[in-house]
This record gives sequence, C-alpha cells and structure tokens, in this order.
Amino acid sequence: MSRSTGLLQQMAIFITVVTGGGCAMMYYLMQKNFAKAEYYRQAVERLNNNSTAMASLGAPPLKIHNIHLSDRHNRMDHSSAQLKIPVTGSRTGGYLYTTSTRDTLMNRWDLQQVFLRLREGEIIEIFNKTESGE
Repeated sequence: MSRSTGLLQQMAIFITVVTGGGCAMMYYLMQKNFAKAEYYRQAVERLNNNSTAMASLGAPPLKIHNIHLSDRHNRMDHSSAQLKIPVTGSRTGGYLYTTSTRDTLMNRWDLQQVFLRLREGEIIEIFNKTESGE
C-alpha cells in the first residue's frame, strides 16, 4: 500500500511541476508577444524620444517591465489597444499609458495617445494625436 501511495505522490508532484512550467511558459510567451506588437513598440519609441520624460525618469538606462496581465487598463482587441506599461529609470519609475487604434485599410496600428505617470503623480504628455493633428 505504501508503494502505491509513493507513486501517487510522485505523479502528483510531476503533474504539478509540468502544469507550473506550462503556465510560466504561457506567461513568458504572452509578454514576448506584447513586446513585439506594433502598438507597444511605437509607444516605447515615443518615450525614448521624449527628453523631458526620460530626464524625469533618470534614464538612460530605461527599464521596461512586464505588463500586468490582470490590470484592467490593459485591453486589446482587433481594432484597439490600451496598455499600461511599467517603466523605471535610475531616479524614479511610473507607468506609460498608451492608446492605439488599428487602421484596417493599411493594416497597421496608429497611436492615439501616450503619457507617462510618475510614481509621484506627475503626468507627462508624450503624444496626443488629436492635439498634434498627425
């Protein structure tokens, strides 16, 4: 009887490890897909090109962290994307908020708005399509 109990314990441990590894792999692949997405890359590029925001963060070096998949600010579908990307520099950190829409004719993403909210509460507008007229 103890032999079968030991086998069941080993099987339970094996299944737990495999399931945990599968979940970790899925999380990693989802984060990687976000980082490759056009709407994500465009927002990060705008942040890198904004000297005021970079100076406020104390960047470079700029560190971009994984987005929180359960955060209600992160919403994507086939026509729009809204992200809250955690970023830090040597001085402080904050969140890069971005909104994009998909141009179905050109099959590309267009940034609508990008702003940085620092931990201290300061908001730095990086890009606003309605104000810039692009």
